[in-house]
Amino acid sequence: MREPASENNAPPQSLLERVKDYGQEDVFALWDELSPEERDVLVKDIESLDLPRVDRIIRCSFRSEGLPAAAIEPVPESNVSTVEKRTMEERERWWKMGLKAISDGKLGVLLLSGGQGTRLGSSDPKGCFNIGLPSGKSLFQLQAERILCLQRLAAQSVNDGASIPPIHWYIMTSPFTDETTSKFFESHKYFGLEADQVTFFQQGTIPCVARDGRFIMESPYKVAKSPDGNGGVYSALKSSKLLEDMASRGIKYLDCYGVDNALVRVGDPTFLGYFVDKGVAAAAKVVRKAYPQEKVGVFVRRGKGGPVSVVEYSELDSSMASEINQETGRLRYCWSNVCLHMFTLDFLNQVANGLEKDSIYHLAEKHIPSIHGHTLGYKLEQFIFDAFPYAPSTALFEALREEEFAPVKNANGSNFDTPDSARLLVLRLHTRWVVAAGGFLTHSVPLYATGVEVSPLCSYAGENLEAICRGRTFHAPCEISF
Repeated sequence: MREPASENNAPPQSLLERVKDYGQEDVFALWDELSPEERDVLVKDIESLDLPRVDRIIRCSFRSEGLPAAAIEPVPESNVSTVEKRTMEERERWWKMGLKAISDGKLGVLLLSGGQGTRLGSSDPKGCFNIGLPSGKSLFQLQAERILCLQRLAAQSVNDGASIPPIHWYIMTSPFTDETTSKFFESHKYFGLEADQVTFFQQGTIPCVARDGRFIMESPYKVAKSPDGNGGVYSALKSSKLLEDMASRGIKYLDCYGVDNALVRVGDPTFLGYFVDKGVAAAAKVVRKAYPQEKVGVFVRRGKGGPVSVVEYSELDSSMASEINQETGRLRYCWSNVCLHMFTLDFLNQVANGLEKDSIYHLAEKHIPSIHGHTLGYKLEQFIFDAFPYAPSTALFEALREEEFAPVKNANGSNFDTPDSARLLVLRLHTRWVVAAGGFLTHSVPLYATGVEVSPLCSYAGENLEAICRGRTFHAPCEISF
């Protein structure tokens, strides 16, 4: 039961003492100017914070900032499956191994969808965004239909034709996107999936702090907070008991990806088969850097024989970024992180505990709206790739950018990663599929500016299109569906 404010209208004594213990008593600085209702809101806001945990995160994060990091080395070639070295026999074997794991109910899919489409000019969750394909499908729908297609392929791979467990889809939202996301799924009848195979859960928020570590106040009665980054998925899975839920369903492997990739191969059987075959704790799909100064994080090894991890482009000086591997002719640091990961459930448990114990977050310096205008301070966040240093073993799997990476981050009119650029990547890939399957195209605008869209319900990665396409002519742009 909440302790009432004392008779002289001071903040509740025990709460005041608790915030003083952590040097945060300034949260009550404007108490005397607040109405009774505002005081109640402030007390509830402070009581909702896990102060010992927040204080530990602030102290550990500030302390780690500026500490020297271990030297960077390239990821050994033996840790990477490159496209040119991958044989047809390996691809087919991994595809079958992946479908077997899916038909056995061992794969769960984990979607990071906490972001709003602010840079796209929309306040809706990014997954609701329609990138302008002929079908008008949203990113959520494209991904849901790829899961449906995968379930069908896995069921067909089982010789006795028995039904298989549905692929469970865990979707991480944020306080800003949760309600809109769940309503979007409900209004679209879960895009053909069963409602009970989709689980929504929210990432956490954490107070924004000034340079001295004190909370920034958004209003006189509210602490400024921000989402804890896409790496908040680990603590969110732990606190919401979803790691236990996954275990109870028999899930052993988690395919984890970001929502804003129009070409994502959700639950890719080839990648899953590779992951199972290698017996590693963690894996990532990577694409080659397009050029040395491309602003992408890359996979590296930290220290001699150290763990595989990701460094941001700002951590690589231009001479390191330009170094060439004389044996392969590639950049020495060429494997870009595109947020396509695979983890064992055991490893996810280990990461959730390790990250919580170490409590080190990245400090992002931002201008934060506050009672003093825009205050220069820090948002604290973790990233999905913070897991990799905890992995006893990591494997990388090269994917082709033009087949699997169509990011949707910026509004049309920007120079890169727009809905228009993503749409064209989808149309061009699907056009190649149709032509390879014996189909023909007519078009009234130049082909580089158009193409056809293949419904994910027809084909997951270009397979099984001959019956639909051979000898037929399609007028671009159009959607090819059953």
